[in-house]
Amino acid sequence: MHWAETYLGIPWSVTGEGPPGGEDDGTPDGETWSFHCWAFVRHIQRQHFGRELPAIPNPEDVLAIARGFRDHPERSRWEQVTLPAEGDCVLMRQARYPIHVGVWLDVDSGGVLHCSDGVGVTFQGMSSLALNGWRIDGFHRHLFDDPCRGSAASRRLFDGPCRGLPDNPSNSLKEN
Repeated sequence: MHWAETYLGIPWSVTGEGPPGGEDDGTPDGETWSFHCWAFVRHIQRQHFGRELPAIPNPEDVLAIARGFRDHPERSRWEQVTLPAEGDCVLMRQARYPIHVGVWLDVDSGGVLHCSDGVGVTFQGMSSLALNGWRIDGFHRHLFDDPCRGSAASRRLFDGPCRGLPDNPSNSLKEN
C-alpha cells in the first residue's frame, strides 16, 4: 500500500489546514482533518519530502487565487520542469490561469495527488484530470532538490560543490 492511500477521501474545505490544532500524529483522519489545495500540498511536502513551505491564504475569489500563484515569493524557490518527478508540484487550471495545485507521484504510470472542492483528496492520472476539466499549467521542482540549478541566490544557500560553477567559499564543502 502506498502512503498516499491513507489521504484519499479527506475532505476539502476553504479553511482546511489539515490536522486540528496542527497536531499531526501521522495518521490522516477524514473525520477531523480537512484541507484546501495549498494546505494539502504543504502537508505532503513536509511529511513526505521534508520541505517546509509557507502558509498562503486561500481566498475564495478565483482571480485572487490566480494572482497568488503568479505573484507569491514562494514561486521563486521552484523551477518549471518538462518531465515531472516524485514530489514535484503541479499547477493546474480550468481556464486561462492556474488556480489549483497538487503533488506528482510516480504511482500507476504517474499522476497528481490533490485536494479539490467537492471531491476532497484524490489521485488522478493525466486522462482523469483532463476528463474533470483540469489542464496542467506546469510541473515545478523545488530548487533545493537540485541546488546547482536555478538562481545564483539559491546556489549561495547550498554548501555543496556544483560542477561547472566557479570555486568560491560559498560553493565548497565545509570540513567537520
